[in-house]
Amino acid sequence: MKILITGGAGTLGSNIIERLYKNKSVDILCIDNFQTGSRKNISFFPSDKIIEGSVSDRVLLENVFKRFSPEIVIHSAASYNDPNNYYVDAQTNILGAINIADFSKKYRISKVINFQTALCYGIPQSNPIPVEHQLNPFTSYGMSKTFGENYMAKMNIPLISLRLANICSKNLAIGPIPTFYKRIKENKGCFYTKTERDFLDFDDFFDLLKTILFNSDQLGFYNVSTGISNSIKDIFDKVKVYVGQDKYKAELREINQDDVPKIVLDSSLTTQVFGWKPKISFDEMIRKQLEYYDQSGIIEIHSHFKN
Repeated sequence: MKILITGGAGTLGSNIIERLYKNKSVDILCIDNFQTGSRKNISFFPSDKIIEGSVSDRVLLENVFKRFSPEIVIHSAASYNDPNNYYVDAQTNILGAINIADFSKKYRISKVINFQTALCYGIPQSNPIPVEHQLNPFTSYGMSKTFGENYMAKMNIPLISLRLANICSKNLAIGPIPTFYKRIKENKGCFYTKTERDFLDFDDFFDLLKTILFNSDQLGFYNVSTGISNSIKDIFDKVKVYVGQDKYKAELREINQDDVPKIVLDSSLTTQVFGWKPKISFDEMIRKQLEYYDQSGIIEIHSHFKN
C-alpha cells in the first residue's frame, strides 16, 4: 500500500509516519514545507522519502502524484500559526485542499483521509456537537480548513474527513499542555480562561486510523473525540502538580473573541460505523504527555489564537 502523507513533519503526520513506517507492507512518501513541522520529528525517516514543499504548489504536487502513484492520501497539512495571516492560511488550507482533491480525482486515488479542525463548527448550539451540526467557523484557520473540506466533498472523491478533538502525542507543540509545562518550568506567568475542550490520546486515534486504512471502505464525515470535556484550569492544575509546583498561581482572563467557550465533539456515529471507542483516560493521557516533555523537552510552541 502506497500512502502519501501531507504535513508529514507536523505533530499528527510525524506520529503516523513513525507508526506506519514499521509496517513493511506500507510505502510512505511525506511532503512538508517545514513552516510548523520540524525535520527533527521525522529524523528517523529516509530523506529520499521526504519532499520539501507546499501542497499549494500545484506543479510540485502533481509531480509527486505522478512519480509516487499513491493509493491513499492522508491530508494532514494545515496552516494555523498566524491567526492574522489569512493569505498564508488560504494557501495551504484552501489551495492545498483544492490541489489534493483535483489530483486525487485525476489519478484515481482510492481513499483520501482529511484531518479537519473542530473549529469548523464555530460557536456550537449544543455540546457534545453532533457531526451534522451546522458549520459556522469564524477564525482564519477554521474558515480556510472548512472551505477545503467542502471543496473535497464537492469533487466526489472517496473522502473520509475526520473532525478532531485535541490529540495528545509526541511532538505536540500547540495548546495548553505544552504551554503550561514550559512556562511553569521556566517560572513564567500563566493564565487560563473558562474554556472547555475534549482531548484524545494518539494511541486511541491511531487505533481508529488503522481501521479506516486497512479494514473499512466507509466514507463520510466523522467526529473523533472522547466526548468528555475538561477545563483549561483542570489542565493547569494537573501540570503544576506534576512538575512539583502545587502552589503555582495562574491568572483568570476573559475568553478572547477568537476563542470558543466550549467544544466537545459527539463521536457516536464514529463508534457506530467503525466500532471504535477511546480507552485511555484523561489522567493517563496527561501523564504520558508530560513524561514525553520530561524526556524530549519543548523548543517552540505554536498557537492558532491571537495574543
